[in-house]
Amino acid sequence: MSAVGFCGNWIIVTCDKKLFAVHTKEAREPFVFDCSTAEKKPKNTQDEKNSDGGSSEETGSDKVLAFAVSPSGKLLALSDDTKRLVLFSCEPSWHCISIRWVVRRCTSLVFTQAEDELLVADKSGDVYAFSVVEPQKEGELKMGHLSMLLALTVSLDDKYIITADRDEKIRVSHLRSPYNIQSFCLGHRQFVSALQILSTHPHWLLSGSGDGTLKLWDYESGSELQSCDLRQLDETTSSEADKDKDPTVCRVTSSTDGQYVAVQCDRVPILQLFTLTQKDNEKLVPHSRISLPCCPLDVNFDPEGRLWVLMDSSDAPLQIYSLTHSSWECVAHVPELNRVTKAFRPHWETLEDWGNLQSAESEEWMTDEMFLPLKTLRPASLRTNNRFEQLHKVTFDNVAVYLQKKQQRLEEQQLKRSGGQRAKCNKRAKKETEAVTQPFA
Repeated sequence: MSAVGFCGNWIIVTCDKKLFAVHTKEAREPFVFDCSTAEKKPKNTQDEKNSDGGSSEETGSDKVLAFAVSPSGKLLALSDDTKRLVLFSCEPSWHCISIRWVVRRCTSLVFTQAEDELLVADKSGDVYAFSVVEPQKEGELKMGHLSMLLALTVSLDDKYIITADRDEKIRVSHLRSPYNIQSFCLGHRQFVSALQILSTHPHWLLSGSGDGTLKLWDYESGSELQSCDLRQLDETTSSEADKDKDPTVCRVTSSTDGQYVAVQCDRVPILQLFTLTQKDNEKLVPHSRISLPCCPLDVNFDPEGRLWVLMDSSDAPLQIYSLTHSSWECVAHVPELNRVTKAFRPHWETLEDWGNLQSAESEEWMTDEMFLPLKTLRPASLRTNNRFEQLHKVTFDNVAVYLQKKQQRLEEQQLKRSGGQRAKCNKRAKKETEAVTQPFA
């Protein structure tokens, strides 16, 4: 997962196995955490065999799967493909507080507003609560779903926990007693991939889905306030095959003041921005669209309201867009951008070279002379990861097949009846002929 976020005055970038943190205001030493060199899980009898009596899962790839920042911006947590759950403190300096282990690979993380718990959603549909106050304590099972969880958030008053799954459901449960369900927000036709509660409207929830829509909810009652169809972005897809698919909303983020909402769709080089109002029936109003030179990996607002875009590009991996005269314009000459780009560009380029290297090494027939030129031709493959490809539900029109077979069966029966009737007619005619000619014999 390649993502961008903010932890206080630190900008956070994750890509492949590494997390980078660069201070945007001061010339401080960047912080880099490499999951591949982190503490390994100690082996025990429970790890050697799973609950079914078979062998345990293979060792993960150490890739960062998700990260979350606490509301105060002083804590950060990440989870990787090897099932680590790492808790950091960034002030007054970066240091690792603890490394714990999750039961299943995690899909989403969120801190409670009180910052006493870290909630972890995993691919099996469970939510575990890990204590922040007791950083070495193991996680406790909080709640469970029958489907894979894709997004997780908590209300601004820590009253509700909101979970979204692959089966189009958004469940609103009481945080302290998750078995007590407050409501369901139902209306999406595909998996729900993004959730966002607005700071200025604490009772409103934004959700994005694989059906290409952005919906606004009153989550306490479960009522849908508005739905925005984003299929017009489908015109910008790069391949003909993608034009028949709905755009997948993979990121919904809002500015600190809650005035603007940015929506990113998977593999679409356009960002759609909305404004929020309570005056009219339409509470979500389209504001502008930002056309990008290539498909973004992630987007996020900084504390000053500027939109940072992480690009799959070596020339300009980061771009900043600022609101100028009612339109969002790209800002090139910004000290923070230059500082951040300079700090993590070497890691970014190393990742690209390693992606080219792995792609080339996978071809056994290549010689050393062919190896180096290929590095300049192969695209970087480690930055992008289409995690939504297998989530779309495939529908089968078995009714049409049934009707076709039924029609074929009826036609065969009709032919048999027609053949039988002709045979009977021939026998009857033969008997009548024999009856007429017999007296003369």
